[in-house]
Amino acid sequence: MKQQHLISVLMENESGSLSRVVGLFSQRGYNIETLNVAPTDDPTISRLNLTTVTSPDNIEQITKQLNKLVEVIKVINLSDIQHVERELMLIKVRASGSMREEIKRSADIFRAQVVDVSANLYSIQITGDTAKLDAFIDIIGKDKVLEVVRSGIIGIARGEKVLNL
Repeated sequence: MKQQHLISVLMENESGSLSRVVGLFSQRGYNIETLNVAPTDDPTISRLNLTTVTSPDNIEQITKQLNKLVEVIKVINLSDIQHVERELMLIKVRASGSMREEIKRSADIFRAQVVDVSANLYSIQITGDTAKLDAFIDIIGKDKVLEVVRSGIIGIARGEKVLNL
């Protein structure tokens, strides 16, 4: 049975490293649903978080193949352990007349922030899990949504478990 997996990878922050990791997925016909990569507190190391939908057997194969890449320092399937995950979304919505206050109330309920205002538009920032972001879009109404930008899922293990050297 296929399920979504959140993979976290520590890798060398060098030109071409990301390309080789992504190439591994494309060569084997696996789709990357979300992808986020940035340097860690050590500028020579990047942390890559990605999600993919596949079977447990395939995810085991993927993690083994990732570990074989020279640039990869460590790989962990966060879906296998307790973890915290978040996603950032910026959403631009039509907000005119009486709808402005309703949209603002909805943003407050979801602990979102209005980050830009114009005469007929709000740009709103919201963080949370994917279900929360999807629910916010549904509450606002897809007919009012002009543009959506999502960061992709990032995650970190809960408790004492750490992904480091």
